[in-house]
Amino acid sequence: MSKITFKGSAILNPVPAVMITSQNKEGKVNVFTVGWIGTACTRPPMITVAIRPERLSYEYIKDTEEFVVNLPTSAMTKVVDYVGVVSGKREDKIEKLKLQLEDSEKIAVPSLKDCPVNIECKLKSITPLGSHDLFLAEVVSISVDENIIDDKGKIHLEKANLIAYSHGEYFALSNNPLGKFGYSIAKKKKKK
Repeated sequence: MSKITFKGSAILNPVPAVMITSQNKEGKVNVFTVGWIGTACTRPPMITVAIRPERLSYEYIKDTEEFVVNLPTSAMTKVVDYVGVVSGKREDKIEKLKLQLEDSEKIAVPSLKDCPVNIECKLKSITPLGSHDLFLAEVVSISVDENIIDDKGKIHLEKANLIAYSHGEYFALSNNPLGKFGYSIAKKKKKK
């Protein structure tokens, strides 16, 4: 395999494409798209989100220290793109797109009703990095569409039709796994 070397860049792809809802102290709600997000810790459950300081949601999250990460379906891709390129400083994207909000369980910021998974977060810290600042947040509650939970309580995210963002494009995630955690070292079952 022959490779070409480039200067350092943020090429880690694909990444989840999520919509984050935030709210200012006066109760005004905004939504925007984020691709630079990830899991940071299991106990307590923590995530990281990289946000540019000029974004309206940056200000809202900094002021109220709460936000919701909403995982959209592939049917919502055009909405995901729109809320990522249009500024909440210019228009009310929730009103324009007729997005339905619903109350969260543990925080004041509402979630997006049409997203199958909503992750409620409380801000722990902000670390300035350069073009973006890193927001570290604790996950205080999650809401999951009952249609993707089986009768044993297992969450089947593969049935949620989630999307990923990779180098400027959106992709639907496959329902077909390539393996599962630990399969490479699992002992083979003996045939009877």
